[in-house]
Amino acid sequence: MLQGAFGETATGANGRAAARSHCRYHHTGKFRLMKPALALLAALLLGSPLAAAQPAPPNIVLIMADDLGWADLGCSGNDFVETPAIDRLARSGLRFTDFYAAGAVCSPTRCAVQSGQNQARIGITAHIPGHWRPFERVQTPLTAMALPLDTVTIAETLKSAGYRTGYIGKWHLGNGPEHQPAHQGYDYSAVVGGPFLPGRFRVVHGDRSVTPGPEQFRTDFEAQLAEGFIDRQQDTPYFLMVSPYAVHIPLASRWELVEKYRRKAAATGSKLPHPVYAAMIEELDGLVDRVVAAIERRDETDRTMIIFTSDNGGLFRRYDYQPDADDDVTSNAPLRGEKGQLYEGGIRVPLIVSYPPLVPPGTTTDAVAISYDFHPTLAAVAAADLPENQTIDGVSLLPVLRTPDASLPRQAIHFHFPHYHHHRPASAIREGDWKLIDYLDNTGEAELFNLRTDIGETKNLAAEKPGRAADLKRKLTAWRREVVARLPVVNPVHDPARAAEWYSLRDGKPVPSGSRRRFPPTERD
Repeated sequence: MLQGAFGETATGANGRAAARSHCRYHHTGKFRLMKPALALLAALLLGSPLAAAQPAPPNIVLIMADDLGWADLGCSGNDFVETPAIDRLARSGLRFTDFYAAGAVCSPTRCAVQSGQNQARIGITAHIPGHWRPFERVQTPLTAMALPLDTVTIAETLKSAGYRTGYIGKWHLGNGPEHQPAHQGYDYSAVVGGPFLPGRFRVVHGDRSVTPGPEQFRTDFEAQLAEGFIDRQQDTPYFLMVSPYAVHIPLASRWELVEKYRRKAAATGSKLPHPVYAAMIEELDGLVDRVVAAIERRDETDRTMIIFTSDNGGLFRRYDYQPDADDDVTSNAPLRGEKGQLYEGGIRVPLIVSYPPLVPPGTTTDAVAISYDFHPTLAAVAAADLPENQTIDGVSLLPVLRTPDASLPRQAIHFHFPHYHHHRPASAIREGDWKLIDYLDNTGEAELFNLRTDIGETKNLAAEKPGRAADLKRKLTAWRREVVARLPVVNPVHDPARAAEWYSLRDGKPVPSGSRRRFPPTERD
C-alpha cells in the first residue's frame, strides 16, 4: 500500500530511520521496506491522478502552555475557568486523557519535545539550572545547562522536508545566544523573557525588531507574534511552536479578568483555582483563539494540524512557599500531587490534536502517550525522515489520531527526576495500568499504584503486590542503565536539621525566600 503525507516513519531499536525520502513504510516495531516492484510502481504513478490526489504535508502549529494542569480546562471538566476556544479545539479533534509531560518541570519536557528522546539520555533532568539542597540525604546530579547543538530537533527534521519553521515564547533550553532556537533549526524565533504585566517583558533572543506596546500583556504579545508568523507564510508548509509563559507564576493578569473571577469565586465559594490564575488561563485561551482565527482567515483549517498541550502538571504551591508572598494556585484533583512530582498531578497534562482530514472530531482516547512522541509523529505527518544517528524514544501517534481506540507499539513509558523540588528524587515507570515510583534518596522506598482503579494514587500496593513491584523496579533499573541516567549519591554532609534549606545554583548562596514580596496581581496594583 502506498503511503502519502500520512505515512508513518518507523525506527529501529537504535533510532535510525528505516528508509530515505523515496521510500514509505509502516511502523510495525521492526523495519519492513517497500518491495522493489512497489517502489517502481510508485515512481510510475508520480504523474498519475492517484499520485496527484495524495494530500500535501500540512502546516503544523504546536502550542505548549507552561504549568497548565490536567484539570484546568472546561473540556476536562473544570466548571470555574472559561476556556471556550480550547474547548472548541477539543470538539474539532481528539483529546487525550492519558497524555504525559516527559518531565515534572519545564526544561526536561522541552528537551523531549525537541529531541524525540527521553531527556535522561541528554541529562536535562531539571529546569535549567535547577535547585540545590546541599544538606539533604543525597547529592543530586547537576542538570545539563543547554540542549546540545548536535541534537537534531523537530524543527531540523521538518526543515529537511521543506518546512519553514518558527518558535515564539519561552525556550528554557540554554541561556547563551548560541543555544537559542535560531541555532536549533528555527528560521524565525522570538524568545520572550519576563513576567506578564506591561513593561516587565521583552524579546530577549531572535527578532528584537518587534517590541510590545506600553500597555500590552505578555500573552497578548505572544499571540501577536504568532499571528504575524502565520500571516507571513506563503506556499511553503510551516511548523510553528508557540510556547507562552502562561500560566507560570508569578500570578498576574488583566484587572478586569481578575475581578471577574474574584466575583465568581465569591459567588460559588470556590477556593481553587486562584482567581488570578483563572484569569491567566482565560488569557491563554485568548491566545489559542487568535492562532486558530489566523489560520481560518487564510482558509487553511483543513491544511493545518493544531496541537495543544502543557509542559508539566499544575502548580499547587511554590517550592519555597511563603504565606506572606505566595498564594495557592490550583488543584489537580482527582489527580494526586503537583508540578515537580512524579505523581499524576505533576506529569499528566492536557493534549488536544485537531486536523480535520485525519482526526475524527469530538473524540477522546485513553492511549498512553508522552511528549517525546511529538517528534516521530510530526515527522510522519510531514513525510520527513527521522535523524539517522539519534535514538528516538517516541512512537508515532498517527494510528491513534486516525482511530482513537487504536493501540500503540510500546510496553511502557519512563520518567526520571533525580532532584529535590516539590518532592524527593525519583524515577517512575507506567506499564499498562500499573505505575511504580522508585525513590532515589537512599531510602529504598517505592510506591505501586493501579491507575485504572485508583487514579488518585491513594493506595500504595507495593507490599500487597511484591511481585509486580519487583518486576517494574527491575525494568525501571534496566531502563536507567540503558539511557545512562544520572543518579544521586549519598551526601557525606547530610544534616537533617538543615535538610530543608534551598540554595541557588546560580550563585551558590541560600535562596532568600523570606525576603520575597508578593508580585502585583494586576496592572492596577
